[in-house]
Amino acid sequence: MYILKVKGTAKIPDYVQLRDENFTLLAYFRVDRPEKALSKAGLGNREAELIELIRNMPYGKIQKLDD
Repeated sequence: MYILKVKGTAKIPDYVQLRDENFTLLAYFRVDRPEKALSKAGLGNREAELIELIRNMPYGKIQKLDD
């Protein structure tokens, strides 16, 4: 699975994309509201880890997540 943090504009907020090995979009959510989306994507058990990763990762970089 891959994670990508996208920088928003003045009217569009910052977003995070979660993608599978084929880069199919699994989840797309705002950086400031990840809890519900992570739970829906089946990653509620890794919520604290992923929130910390999202906060620290740079915009526009794709990062591979260990499954």
